[in-house]
Amino acid sequence: MNRVRSIKEEIDRVNLEMEAAEREYNLNRAAELKYGTLISLQRQLEEAEKSIADYRKSGKSLLREEVTDLDIAEIVSRWTGIPLSNLQQTEREKLVLLEQVLHKRVVGQDMAVKSVADAIRRSRAGLSDPNRPIASFMFMGPTGVGKTELAKALAGYLFNTENALVRIDMSEYMEKHAVSRLVGAPPGYVGYEEGGQLTEVVRRRPYSVVLFDEIEKAHHDVFNILLQLLDDGRITDSQGRTVSFTNTVLIMTSNIGSHYILETLRNTQDSKDVVYDVMKRQVVELARQTFRPEFMNRIDEYIVFQPLDSKQIRKIVEIQLNRVRDRLKQKNINICYTEEAIKLLAALGFDPNFGARPVKRVIQQMVENEIAMGILRGDIRDEDTIILDHIPGVEDVPCQNRLCIKKMENSAMDAMVAND
Repeated sequence: MNRVRSIKEEIDRVNLEMEAAEREYNLNRAAELKYGTLISLQRQLEEAEKSIADYRKSGKSLLREEVTDLDIAEIVSRWTGIPLSNLQQTEREKLVLLEQVLHKRVVGQDMAVKSVADAIRRSRAGLSDPNRPIASFMFMGPTGVGKTELAKALAGYLFNTENALVRIDMSEYMEKHAVSRLVGAPPGYVGYEEGGQLTEVVRRRPYSVVLFDEIEKAHHDVFNILLQLLDDGRITDSQGRTVSFTNTVLIMTSNIGSHYILETLRNTQDSKDVVYDVMKRQVVELARQTFRPEFMNRIDEYIVFQPLDSKQIRKIVEIQLNRVRDRLKQKNINICYTEEAIKLLAALGFDPNFGARPVKRVIQQMVENEIAMGILRGDIRDEDTIILDHIPGVEDVPCQNRLCIKKMENSAMDAMVAND
C-alpha cells in the first residue's frame, strides 16, 4: 500500500513537471516525461494494485486502506433508509424468486403468497401507476394464520431488513381525537413538533412496508386519510411537508369473516382449494358491508387466508424449532430433534380456531423453559448437544410429559423429562 501511495505521488509530480515544461515550450522534456517516465510509472502502479488485489483475494488481508464505491453506498443506505441491492442477486432474480422465499416463512397460504408476488412484480415491471403505492392489500382471515408474518417476510426480502416494516395497531385509533396522531398534532397542540406516527416514519424511511393491523377497529375518520394515501400516494403532515408513499407497500389486516371461513371448511368435505372462491366471495362481501365503497374501491387486492391443517402445523413447528436452534447457537449450544418430537408438539399445538399461536406457547412451555432451567442449573453448557425426542405412550404418563430433552455427552445421554 505504501508503494502504491509513493507511485501515485510520483505520477502527480511528473504531471506538474510536464505541465511546466509545456508552458516553457520545452517540448523535448515534455515528450520525455509524457511518453517515457509517465507510462513507466503507470505500468508500475497497475502491477502494484494487481498484487494488492491478489493479496486480498487470498484472504490474508484483514484491513483495507481505501474506500470503495460499495462502502459509500452502504453508508448512504444506512443514512437514508434506501435499501442497498444485494450485489450477488439482481432485482429481476429477486422478483422471480419472491414466492419461493416467502414460502420459507409463510406456510400453507399459496393463494395469498401468489397474489402478493404477482402484484409486486406488476409494479416493479412498470405496469402500475407510478403515483400510487407499490401495492395495497387487505389481508382477511382467522387469527394466527400468517397475515402479519407475510408482511414481515415481504419487508425482509424486498427491503433487506425487517426493520422496514412500519406496524400501526389500529386499536389505538378507535377515538376521533386519536386520528390526528397519524399525520401529527395541529399547531398549538401538544406534540406538534414531533410529527405524525405514520408520516414521520415513512418520511425517514421511504422504502418500507406499512402494516395497518386490525383495520376494522379504526375510527371512520382514519379512512379519510387512507383514501388520499391510496389514491395519490402522498400525505401532507401537520407541518405542511408532503410525504410520498410511492415506494411503500400498504397492507391492512382484518379478522372480518373469519367465522365464515371456519364454518365453510368445517361443513364441507371438499378440499380447501375447491371452496376457496366461494369462501372468498363471502368474506369480501362482508368487508364491503363493513367498509365504505370508496375505500374498498382503491385497494389493489383482497386476500383471504385459509385455516391451517395439521400437516402445515408440523412445518410451523419445524420453523419455530429452527429459530430456537439459531438462538442457542449464539451460546455455542446445538439442538437436534426427531420427527416424532415434531409430531408431538404439532399435536399439542394444533387448534384450527387459533392458528399457529398455540404452537409458540407449547414450544415455550415444553422446550424453552426446560432448556433455560438446564442452562441456569449448569446441566447444559457450551458445546453441548441437546436432542428432542418423545417417550413412547404410557397410560400413567400424561400426553404433555411425553417429550424428552436429552443432553448428549460423548456416548452417554442424560435425560431430562419435560414437565407440563
